Amino acid sequence: MQEALQCDVLVIGGGPAGSTAATLLARKGWQVLQLEKDSHPRFHIGESLLPCNLPILEQLGVLDEIEAIGVRKLGADFPATEGRYQTFHFARALGQSPDHAFQVKREEFDRILFENARANGVDARERTCVTSVSIDGPGSVQARAREASGTELSIKARYLVDASGRDTVLGRQFRLKRKNAVHQSAAIFAHFESVERRDGEDAGNISIYHFEQGWCWFIPLRDGLMSIGCVCWPEFLKQRKGSNEAFLMQTLQRMPEAWSRMQAARIRGEVRVTGNYSYTCSRMCGPGWIMAGDAWAFVDPVFSSGVYLAMHSGTAAAALVDACLRDGASEKRLQRAYDRRIRRGVRVFSWFIYRFNSPVMRGLFANPRNHWRVEEGLVSMLAGDVFDNAPVMRRMRLFKLIYAVTSLLSWARWRSERVARRRQARIEFSGGSTPVDPA
Repeated sequence: MQEALQCDVLVIGGGPAGSTAATLLARKGWQVLQLEKDSHPRFHIGESLLPCNLPILEQLGVLDEIEAIGVRKLGADFPATEGRYQTFHFARALGQSPDHAFQVKREEFDRILFENARANGVDARERTCVTSVSIDGPGSVQARAREASGTELSIKARYLVDASGRDTVLGRQFRLKRKNAVHQSAAIFAHFESVERRDGEDAGNISIYHFEQGWCWFIPLRDGLMSIGCVCWPEFLKQRKGSNEAFLMQTLQRMPEAWSRMQAARIRGEVRVTGNYSYTCSRMCGPGWIMAGDAWAFVDPVFSSGVYLAMHSGTAAAALVDACLRDGASEKRLQRAYDRRIRRGVRVFSWFIYRFNSPVMRGLFANPRNHWRVEEGLVSMLAGDVFDNAPVMRRMRLFKLIYAVTSLLSWARWRSERVARRRQARIEFSGGSTPVDPA
């Protein structure tokens, strides 16, 4: 065992949340040790950014580099009626969010952020896995880690940022991780070449499709690639027989509009499967520690919120840790505010995610109306503007009311039609006809 490494802040994880927090803390003058278990570049899903990512990327000083590796994304399209699709362009957002985002290969994106952290003075180490953590409050964090060579490290820090993503280091160690009780899903995905893209400036937009057991994404990437994946109920994924490639193709055939774009498509690389997609930790912070990004929770990628929420929480976590290291008495108050803020943003996306496959939600997305600027508010949500924009939040509350009223009317219409069918069946039966099951 080597002599213990000393640092102000230990950051676990080399993804967007960890590299964002580490960079900003190092700029504040703190000694930061960042440990990533893998080595960059490494494959990761979550390739679609939101416009609200761009100010953070500019703050980090990497926006030009990301633009160089990215595909320009002006909006998102969703199924409409009769084979058409409805495009939501970010330029129509309510507020000041940028009018575009980028689609990126995550192995390139994450590497840029990690190397930027190192360039800003972070002691950023790869292939170093944290094996245990002991926290006795602010100023007393101890951890053990193992390098790829097998060398054991002992670490002492004043504060810990857990940005370990789906590994959920503290969530597992403190037994905080819980399956999402409302929404469970799994995913199967791959990169394809020769997939038809949208026309003109919309060629870089993400496309979303529905099928009975879930939904599908089409994300255009550089070099002629298209990231395609299906998020579905775990029970559906368990039914697969044969190869993952065959199952993915069979699932895509369930969506005619999606399948029509794949007549010349070929898979590039392997087909990947992941389960237990949705989870939440019962706490996201405590004395001397804080979680950021997927280390706390992950719901569903349907609105491409993962990377943005990771970087937003990484930014907020860095501000909190900086303040706590300067004034320990403020920790509880700052952590309560951080908890409320992150939960509020995730809650906005979650409300839509839990209802996304419902007929009412599909209808509202297929035929949007901008009464009281509700559609513009919806576009702002799609852009990631879910934290500080009061006008957007008012439109989101109004959208929820519209959803509730539409659901009630749909139920009333369904009940009325059912009663009418039963009445007609009784009339036919009394006239000597053979009745059919009115249901």
